[in-house]
Amino acid sequence: MDINNDNNNEPSEQPKQTEELTDVGFKPKTNEALNEENPNRKKRRQATESELSHPLHGVKLVEILERLVERYGWEYLAKKVNIRCFKYNPTMKASLGFLRKTKWAREFVEDVYMDMLEEKNQ
Repeated sequence: MDINNDNNNEPSEQPKQTEELTDVGFKPKTNEALNEENPNRKKRRQATESELSHPLHGVKLVEILERLVERYGWEYLAKKVNIRCFKYNPTMKASLGFLRKTKWAREFVEDVYMDMLEEKNQ
């Protein structure tokens, strides 16, 4: 006896489940709504319009460094930002480690990235 009878005209249970999932509307909740639902949740605030419109908002350091190296190369970065990890045997791993630990160096790299974005817009 065949358990999966292909001659049966009844639809299988699998499509019903996916239809049910697609019928449910998904509406993302704000941080304020999530904070109200769960008081033990770490309080987070919504980003302001000025924060959302900032060019560095949502851009990871690794993305910044990859774009800069692709556009200018390590030599240019070593001249612009005077740090050893750009000058001697530069690697992404070593540079990211240093930039994550050293705030002033990261700010210099972010400034170079902002200059690059301004060049593209002109």
